[in-house]
Amino acid sequence: MSALTDRYAAALADVAVERRAGDAIRNDLSAFVDLFNQSPELREALDSPVVDNETKHRVIAELCAKMGLNEAVRNFIYVVVDHGRLHLLQEIIPAFRTELNDRLGIADAEVTSAHPLSDADKKQLVAVLEKRTGKKIDARFSQDAALVGGAVVRVGSTIYDGSVREQLNRLREQLGSE
Repeated sequence: MSALTDRYAAALADVAVERRAGDAIRNDLSAFVDLFNQSPELREALDSPVVDNETKHRVIAELCAKMGLNEAVRNFIYVVVDHGRLHLLQEIIPAFRTELNDRLGIADAEVTSAHPLSDADKKQLVAVLEKRTGKKIDARFSQDAALVGGAVVRVGSTIYDGSVREQLNRLREQLGSE
């Protein structure tokens, strides 16, 4: 990610924290970017140097009103368009998410298990991770049958590997060295 992307993400995170609207702004920005990516006409209109900023602002305002998007997102898109940075929108979303989570003390966790986890198991795992990291955990769950059993959890750059596959690998290494 570029320093420019990080600056835009940090500015939007400032507004989100100040207004206590992090989730709303994150969701609304994603919704706008999804629409932007799906509509060649919208991309062309907002990115064209032939279309003046006043017209671009009207288009953005109408879309945001129809979609019910947060005013902060609308204003942020105005700034991005005015500065010719639409090409950065796709990069700004993950940078904004990371910046906002850092400020709110939230850590992303990717949990991969061999089998589907029950809601109770998910809740218990998140509670353990929150206690261990001291942060609120935003977990995403997936499955990988190759793990055989157990789970692998990634929180930031830390990996907790409790999979049967990893235990078998360790046992294989131990036996090989004896």
